[in-house]
Amino acid sequence: MFITFEGIEGTGKSTQIALLDELLKSRGVKTLLTREPGGSALGRDLRRLLLHMDSQGMAAPAELFLYLADRAQHVAQVIRPALAQGKWVLSDRFADSTVVYQGYGRGLDPRTLHSLNEVAVAGLWPDLTLLLDLPAETGLNRALARNLREGKSREEGRFEAEALDFHNRVREGYLTWAALHRERIRVIPADERPEAVFNRIKALVEPLLP
Repeated sequence: MFITFEGIEGTGKSTQIALLDELLKSRGVKTLLTREPGGSALGRDLRRLLLHMDSQGMAAPAELFLYLADRAQHVAQVIRPALAQGKWVLSDRFADSTVVYQGYGRGLDPRTLHSLNEVAVAGLWPDLTLLLDLPAETGLNRALARNLREGKSREEGRFEAEALDFHNRVREGYLTWAALHRERIRVIPADERPEAVFNRIKALVEPLLP
């Protein structure tokens, strides 16, 4: 089973992935937690390029192809082997992020981005995608506070430095993309307590458990 978590900055994806991992392990399910960018050895180098404040001004096509390279390696080196071993893979972001951030956010064509993602993932798409949804201003404020608290404002703050208008476009892009892919993407309100958000996720995942 391959489950991905999506959403704008600050929606609590990391918290919810950890809670789901704990639930699955309590049911005897073997899991692998991973993320994009940075899920593979190559990806960790690409993550530094993609998220560091020194990369401000990166051209949108250059950003796109770095993400696609990260994803292709991630699938080949990490995700497929784990699935072949019978593990449930939980990923913080995947291909939908590129369609939304580089498409709806940066203005590239979402259909072209989806086609390029098809090449990068080599036919591997999530069984379930959980889209955590928040007003953009709320999520951005959360993310900025987190980066400041963890001392990551420079190393991983490039997207948080974008204008609120960009984050609003990304949020609306996510909701539009989810409406086009209802068979796979489930929208979860993320403006509640973490426990309440997880209860919604648990209700969606429990029917999939062996």
